[in-house]
Amino acid sequence: MKLINALSILPEMRGAVAIAFMPTLRDIFNNPTLLLHPVQIQQVFMKHLWALYGDGMDEGNKVTKQRLISINAKGVVLDIGAGYGHTASYLDPTLVTKYIALEPNTFMHPEIRTRAASAGFTESDGTLQILSFGAQETDLICAALRNEGCTSAGVDTIISIHSLCSIPSPQKSLYGLLEHVLKNGGKFLYFEHVRNTREDAAWWQGFWSPCWSLLFGGCRLDRATDVWVDEWDGWGSEEGMKVAWRTDEEDESTNFFCHRVGQYVKTQK
Repeated sequence: MKLINALSILPEMRGAVAIAFMPTLRDIFNNPTLLLHPVQIQQVFMKHLWALYGDGMDEGNKVTKQRLISINAKGVVLDIGAGYGHTASYLDPTLVTKYIALEPNTFMHPEIRTRAASAGFTESDGTLQILSFGAQETDLICAALRNEGCTSAGVDTIISIHSLCSIPSPQKSLYGLLEHVLKNGGKFLYFEHVRNTREDAAWWQGFWSPCWSLLFGGCRLDRATDVWVDEWDGWGSEEGMKVAWRTDEEDESTNFFCHRVGQYVKTQK
């Protein structure tokens, strides 16, 4: 990767600070107890950042998300790292019976409710459930689902849109969700940026990840998410059970964000 490409990420990081720093500072001024909770400060920062970034990213990826989600998501759907709930607008209410938004940043929950309601999913009629757990808290997720009447078999669909880049212990957490939360025969749909296949570009992804993760809610640029998904041993072996593709047309040697999309079906045991 050329140096000019390796440094191209700096304007994005400066832009993130410009967008979210002052609003976060005002929130701290209005609620000084936030200073005792660094994680909450990061969540507040991300709330303000995603208020501007979220809609733009959603619009730019609309075609990919429609192709991935709208015809494949069915039954009870769990959205990992729901953010502001953009995924809800891609769900077909004639196919989806319940939308479960997994989002540990509680400052984003009001926006999830608003967007989900616009898509036809509400808590009052039982078609919306918001969980404030992290993706790594599999036991708590399973318990919450059982308390809300979901069967012990699990959910029908798990969706991850630009979320696995930021969850703790990513491979272990992902496999825990697939093993214990996704039902047999259920679908896993993902759209993620992943580790570059070129070692020089991947080195720069790793170099910038500590700074990037501070600004973008723990997001790391260098996770081999697509490899981890593909290597899980619980997928069905029939044709069409493991389908993945790339969305980037440009040369990955110049690209920090290498995107992969996949739809996988868990084996029937």
